[in-house]
Amino acid sequence: HPHRDPTGQRVPMAGAGAPGLLLCVALVAAVAPQGTWCGSCPPRCVCASNILSCSQAVLSAVPAPLPRFTAVLDLSHNNVSRLRADWAPGRLAHLHALLLSHNGLSFVSTEAFTHVPHLRHLDLSSNRLRALEENLFSDLTELEVLLLYNNEISTVDRTAFENLNRLRKLYLGQNRISRFPLELLRDGSRLPQLALLDLSANRLRHVPVGELQALPAWLRDRLYLHGNPLVCDCPLFQLMARGRRRRLSAVVDFQEELRCALPSAPAPVGILALAGRAPLNCSEAREAVLEAHLGDTVTLSCDTRVRGARSRHWVTPGGERVLQEGGNGSAALLGNGSLQLRALRPEDAGTYACWVAGPLLNETLYVELLVHNFTLHGPHDTLNTAYTTLVGCILSVVLVLIYLYLTPCRCCCCRGTDKAPPPRDDSINSSVLSATPNHAAGGAGEAGRSRSASGASVGQNGRFKAGGTPQVPPRHGPRAQRKVSDPDSVSSVFSDTPIVV
Repeated sequence: HPHRDPTGQRVPMAGAGAPGLLLCVALVAAVAPQGTWCGSCPPRCVCASNILSCSQAVLSAVPAPLPRFTAVLDLSHNNVSRLRADWAPGRLAHLHALLLSHNGLSFVSTEAFTHVPHLRHLDLSSNRLRALEENLFSDLTELEVLLLYNNEISTVDRTAFENLNRLRKLYLGQNRISRFPLELLRDGSRLPQLALLDLSANRLRHVPVGELQALPAWLRDRLYLHGNPLVCDCPLFQLMARGRRRRLSAVVDFQEELRCALPSAPAPVGILALAGRAPLNCSEAREAVLEAHLGDTVTLSCDTRVRGARSRHWVTPGGERVLQEGGNGSAALLGNGSLQLRALRPEDAGTYACWVAGPLLNETLYVELLVHNFTLHGPHDTLNTAYTTLVGCILSVVLVLIYLYLTPCRCCCCRGTDKAPPPRDDSINSSVLSATPNHAAGGAGEAGRSRSASGASVGQNGRFKAGGTPQVPPRHGPRAQRKVSDPDSVSSVFSDTPIVV
């Protein structure tokens, strides 16, 4: 029946003319039986929402057509031996996971991933791939996990992993790789986000330990090397012993499989069992941490316990060896075996290794140098200096003001007191006559003067003051309020000092 609104007008229903459309939309999010899934689910596949599972369907090629909204495509455990460029006839913009393990896959076109640019998870494990060709995965700029273990890979092109700036995990275990692909890790620009590299169960005989020590810690600590026919040497032992001390899963979880070959041993021996074992007599490395700043000059000590060392050299974080004393660059080997670094730069930070070879024991010492950028601390130091200077200036001004305005000034106090003008008879001449004692009272003639002089006491500024403070007879009126001047004031020189005739 047609739907009508409250005014009686006919409103067309959603899906009119397409009775099965609503049913198809409802079934998009559910598992549908074969042949009834909306969007034509490929034969022999099970489709659920945006997931296509075609596993164990005895397929020899990728089924077609594939729905464009496919996000996960599982083609594992089939017989798809070749992955051509046209396996996806159209662009699958939503596909982020492609599973092709256990297919006997032996060929992958360099243009096979052109139509899936947003792929993040690619599983090509357990196939028959023998080589990784040039720019094989360069179109997968968003790839994060790549599984290539359990193949027959023996050759890895230097550009096979170009443009994989987001790759975090690379599994190359159980292959036939005989050369360590150090170019993938050396400068950190090819795979900048790589955090796990599995090279286990390959054909590696030698590992560039010095270069591995220069790797970032997050990668060096997640490098899996067990199951390889490695040749025993002390640097290899020290690399694994360092991982054991740090409880790294790549070492702790696979101790039994970390084995190497000794010339005198009929069977491989455990790498971690080489400590003190003839003929290598390896010892565990000791580590130290040194902090410095840009532009500093530091000395890294090679504090070895080996006596009578036959040779020693340093290896920088970049893998460069410093063998001779002196040196031309910023790194110089000193006579006592220490390494001096001048005018530190940010790239000088990292782990330095001192290799010491003795008659009975070989030893390696690692020194981790942390170079702090002055730009992180310089502004704070400048601020502290400016603040200290400002506070000092303020305090100086305050002290000057206190000295000028708050220090008691007797002269100012004297001038500030409002006093009645002295009468004319208190002039200098009158004060001299009135303050002079009567000669008759002290004795007549010269005898009285002698007694007066001998009985005088020393007054202000070395002047003699006879008889102390003179007695002033009481007066009436304004003159009665006048007090004798303070003997310590300046005016006492004239008003209170008697003149001895």
